[in-house]
Amino acid sequence: MSPGSLRFARYQCPNRLPRCDAMKRPSFLLLLLLVCLSEPLHGTEQKALVGTGDVIVLFDEEPLGAVAREVVDFYPGVKAELEETLGWRVDFRPKILLIGERRKFQDMAGSNYFAAYAVPEGELVVIDYSRMNRGVFTLSMTLKHELCHLLLHRYIPKGNLPRWLDEGISQWVSEGVSEMVTTGGRSLLRGAALTGRCIPLDRLAEGFPGDRRSLLLAYEESRSFVEYVSSEYGREAVLDMLNQLRNGGGVKGAFLKTLSVPLEKLERQWLEHLRRGTTWLVYLADHLYGILFFLAALITVWGFIKVLARKKRYAAGQDDGVFPD
Repeated sequence: MSPGSLRFARYQCPNRLPRCDAMKRPSFLLLLLLVCLSEPLHGTEQKALVGTGDVIVLFDEEPLGAVAREVVDFYPGVKAELEETLGWRVDFRPKILLIGERRKFQDMAGSNYFAAYAVPEGELVVIDYSRMNRGVFTLSMTLKHELCHLLLHRYIPKGNLPRWLDEGISQWVSEGVSEMVTTGGRSLLRGAALTGRCIPLDRLAEGFPGDRRSLLLAYEESRSFVEYVSSEYGREAVLDMLNQLRNGGGVKGAFLKTLSVPLEKLERQWLEHLRRGTTWLVYLADHLYGILFFLAALITVWGFIKVLARKKRYAAGQDDGVFPD
């Protein structure tokens, strides 16, 4: 098989964990491996594969060749920044797959909620390039986020890394960028904190909800909790906690040993911190446009009813030229 004839096996990744179940369908990763081993990376007829000793970048259509070479160029900087932040070496050679057609990516991811995902067991990152450079989705920051997922799974045993922490750390190191497509609208977390509707972290340990609203809230919570720990206890405390997990400790023990606070108590403190920072005035201001739109709709309906009432009175010969009360 030549790289130019690369075809992508269709697989479905559950919405609750879009990154990590792809390895259960080995045909796709096996195909990638065969492509990577079948021909040299810099052959003159290459159309689907470029790379160096540090990274392999695959792409599904020729216009992405220039983008793939750009990724190869900026990857060392992304890798160095991540290593400096976490203090762990990226001692593996990731494969980065660029998809140019949005529908093809959605078929692979099994969802239209995401712009990228990582497959830790395959050391693979898949990116929907059609969504890059729009809003927060810059290619380098998205890559940094997904590479962080790979690095965390490289060093932390699978059972010691809850989904909320995996996602929270990855957003923390990539300045809030996640793989989920958002419109940059209002925060769901403020309202959830104010009304007591935040999702408990233990319910986000194995996976995230499937509906979009709850999924967005789960991502916000994950980021907010890690940022809270970093702001209250310091960046080094976060790194110490991760090293506890790397050494085989469970997540509750890692937080307790590092911060001297049980995880359950820390979660309550975080929620209280959110509530103190969110008043009803702030919440209403955050939803101002929605409230104004709703009031405008009510006024429109009221006016329509008044017009109908006047027409009815006019038809009955009772119209006095004034809108009825």
